Amino acid sequence: MASSTELAVTAEFAGVVIAIRHGADEQVGAGTPLIVLEAMKMEHEVIASTDGVVRRVAVTVGETVEEGQLLLVLEPGRAAADDGRPARRPSAPEHAGERADLAAVRERHEIGLDAARPDAVARRHERAQRTARENLADLLDEGSFVEYGPLIFAAQERRRSREELIARTPADGLVAGVGEVEGRPVVAMSYDYTVLAGTQGMRNHLKKDRLFDVAERRRLPVVLFAEGGGGRPGDVDMPIVAGLDCRAFALFAGLSGLVPLVGIASGYCFAGNAALLGCCDVVIATEDSSIGMGGPAMIEGGGLGVHDPADVGPIEMQYRNGVVDLRAADEREAVQLARRYLSYFRGALQPGRVADQDRLRSLVPEERKRIYEVRTVVESLFDEGSVLELRGGWGPGMLTSLARMEGRPLGVVANDPTHLGGAIDADGADKAARFLQLCDAFDLPVLFLCDTPGFMVGPAAEATGAVRHFSRLFVTGANLSVPTGTIVLRKGYGLGAQAMAGGGFKAPLFTIAWPTSEFGAMGLEGAVRLGMRRELEAIEDPEERERVFQDTVAAAHERGRGLSMAAYGEIDDVIDPADSRRWVAMLFDEATGEWWRRAGKKRPNVDAW
Repeated sequence: MASSTELAVTAEFAGVVIAIRHGADEQVGAGTPLIVLEAMKMEHEVIASTDGVVRRVAVTVGETVEEGQLLLVLEPGRAAADDGRPARRPSAPEHAGERADLAAVRERHEIGLDAARPDAVARRHERAQRTARENLADLLDEGSFVEYGPLIFAAQERRRSREELIARTPADGLVAGVGEVEGRPVVAMSYDYTVLAGTQGMRNHLKKDRLFDVAERRRLPVVLFAEGGGGRPGDVDMPIVAGLDCRAFALFAGLSGLVPLVGIASGYCFAGNAALLGCCDVVIATEDSSIGMGGPAMIEGGGLGVHDPADVGPIEMQYRNGVVDLRAADEREAVQLARRYLSYFRGALQPGRVADQDRLRSLVPEERKRIYEVRTVVESLFDEGSVLELRGGWGPGMLTSLARMEGRPLGVVANDPTHLGGAIDADGADKAARFLQLCDAFDLPVLFLCDTPGFMVGPAAEATGAVRHFSRLFVTGANLSVPTGTIVLRKGYGLGAQAMAGGGFKAPLFTIAWPTSEFGAMGLEGAVRLGMRRELEAIEDPEERERVFQDTVAAAHERGRGLSMAAYGEIDDVIDPADSRRWVAMLFDEATGEWWRRAGKKRPNVDAW
């Protein structure tokens, strides 16, 4: 027992005494370790709470003690009084050098950095390409990147030494993590072509799985740099036969419609890498890209001939056929386009400058058969510099663009009268229907700019499966949950015009027209030829027949003018084009574009095509 002037030091928990730092009559200072106890494989120091002298040690090394058991007796305040010597105090931690464990961690991380791989970096630069880390650094705000799985390496220890794998397969060829773009978090990942040709290894598949889960839980957009050669057969450490049970493709595809997915292709992008790329909402590709579901080895293995990688799916082909949405000169421009695309999915920004709206009055010619540039109309109507056209190389009769009005994002679907007079063909219908899905999934209102003589008809059109393709516009438009509006710039004829209004002129929040507008159940000339065939055939004089025909067309045109349509209530108004923005503003509310606030998906997915 300790006297009234002594301090009893007891065990705070049960454990084993593994060290006694100070014996009887030793002077100690406050904070000095006295005894070390081990419990649950962890060592715990018993610390002196005051200066003093150890008077008695009540335990021995190896002894098991219980909670509250006396360990030693300390007489406080006597440390400096007995012989004038100062009490023994704990020594300050040494700072002579970095701890070995921290140094080992730093070294492992540095092995995978570009600075440690100058030869690989030089080879990329010789091809006028950047490294995976350079692209991610350009995409993400400075200092925002938190990398996942940088210490993994290829699953090939049965073939190669661990030291070689650590040095030559850093991050298993996939640099990935979470960073920010303009202050908003995104999941960003880049296959590293300098590591086993950017192939998909078993461990980097698991890393993707991990980050796809993070994207789902945090509702984060995903940006994927997809350069690489597809599956990797050399990962022999995993007990697999074909590896077809990997989850990455299902998990990534499952994000469609939940978060924006951006894919970037530079160089060769084949097989599994191309499959992931094709799941993305938008595909951005550089001029040196070649994209294909099978690379040269797979093509040759299938008995389909020998092909150079650059010839499998060059940019000219993939931009023209609709695989590529945005075409970039190089990786630098591709990253800029990715950042710009993402900006439409972060809600409202500061309002931009607006062009002189009086200009809209003269962009559609008074001569009803004269073509004009609908892109000029779009660029003039919305905030300056805010229009981003998607899939511009394919389906030329249909314009699909993201834009902003007063800083608020929306989608724009417009007919282009320079192609087939604005008639909607199968490609144009598919292009518009898929774009509507994208806007609906992420709460972007849609403005239709209608100038169409209707759907393209005839045997050649029907050979493309037009009936089904055209109907995609109806079933998609009729099931949109976002606000829509339609402005008829000139022609609004038949089923095609109804498709440019979500199924009919009463489906949008508004259907209005410019003074140049004209309407009909079908094209005026065709309607007159069909409706007056007998009367026209009865006129023997060809000149008289043509005069009667033109007069009848003119009368039909007068009846089908926008003013007449509005007078009968079939459209909401005919307006001064300069007033268009006031109507478009009706499409917006406070929640426009704030898709991340929803609990789940609005649509099952955004169609890959």
